Amino acid sequence: MEFISIKTQFAIIKANERLHMNNIIFLGLISFFTDISTEMIYPVIPLYLVSSFGATPALVGVIEGIAESLAGLLKVFSGYITDRTQKKKFVAFSGYATGLLYKIILLFASSWFGILIARSIDRFGKGIRTAPRDVLISESVNKKDIGKAFGLHKALDMLGSSIGILATYFILLYWNNHNYKQLFLISVIPAILGLLMFSFIKQKKTSSEPKKREPLLKNIKKIDRRLKLYLLVVFVFTLGNSSNTFILIKAQSAGFDDIGAILLYFIYNIVASALSLPFGRLSDKIGRKNLLVPGYLVFALCYTGFAFAKTESAIIAVFVIYGVYTALITGVERAFIAEISPTDLKGTMLGLHSSVTGIALLPASVTAGLLWNALGSEAPFLFGAGLSMIAALILIIFLKNSKDQVSNHNRRDKSSAC
Repeated sequence: MEFISIKTQFAIIKANERLHMNNIIFLGLISFFTDISTEMIYPVIPLYLVSSFGATPALVGVIEGIAESLAGLLKVFSGYITDRTQKKKFVAFSGYATGLLYKIILLFASSWFGILIARSIDRFGKGIRTAPRDVLISESVNKKDIGKAFGLHKALDMLGSSIGILATYFILLYWNNHNYKQLFLISVIPAILGLLMFSFIKQKKTSSEPKKREPLLKNIKKIDRRLKLYLLVVFVFTLGNSSNTFILIKAQSAGFDDIGAILLYFIYNIVASALSLPFGRLSDKIGRKNLLVPGYLVFALCYTGFAFAKTESAIIAVFVIYGVYTALITGVERAFIAEISPTDLKGTMLGLHSSVTGIALLPASVTAGLLWNALGSEAPFLFGAGLSMIAALILIIFLKNSKDQVSNHNRRDKSSAC
């Protein structure tokens, strides 16, 4: 009987591992299909604004800054609601479903203000879904594999982006003769497929007993010192990390047409997709700091390249570097935050990180547009490169490597157990 019991327990453990891995895969597929839909549209929005409504870089910056900041402001509250209600799957689904409304409004928008409303609604949905989705990912793996999990999710996310961009490239090149609204309509299909993937997600069961929770602001005051430091770094860095619309406009100024700029965005996404999982695994082995610092330095190199790139070949090279930066930072920083956040505040902390980013994106995009108009296209990229160097320097001096911290924490746990 004892042998059967042990064997049964082992089978249950293996079944749970498969269930959790299925969660990671299906969460990745949700992002995969959603990003096919989103990225069929995103790279043409600045081109659509400029060609159809005569928008200037400054106006594009305002539109993107408002939309992204709205998403960021909502993420901390989405994370808090996720922690409070524990309805992670429902909250995430609600956020992803908003993407369908975004496409419908785009179809009927007849001015840049209509595009602003559509982009704001899209970012509203992203603000709702990001924190609960990231909590679901972090709860589906052991702590030692959290970098791998976020890396796999980011790889599928960026692969979906790549396919969406490539689809847009061929549609615009061979089919609809720059009929952007027809493209918006087609993008609805993968968005629906992404929502269908939610039927396969299994949420981790939690105690049904209500927990006493302190006010949000009081909880934020008690967060880990390393997390506070990293949120400061994120804010400083994001002030110089303006919307991707500016790199697309830069590509246009270097001689790429609308379709060529879209293909560049594909190159960036496919590079990020290919490298996200290897970098996520590497962060599990050597610590998050050892990838975050190089990530910010690569960004500084990348933005310096955007500032001075004049030829098409130089622009292509810089887009490749931009993909390397994204793979180094995006999944790793989420793994880092999930790793050092209190269990019952994980959603709130992931949401807070995104909110800090969102708050900084409005001044970042507006500043970039104003610098471009006043001083030329080099100015916003040099400004971003400088702030990225400062962010890397703060991490080098003040942040202890998470790998070392985790090892020390595990040793303390073992000592207390003895």
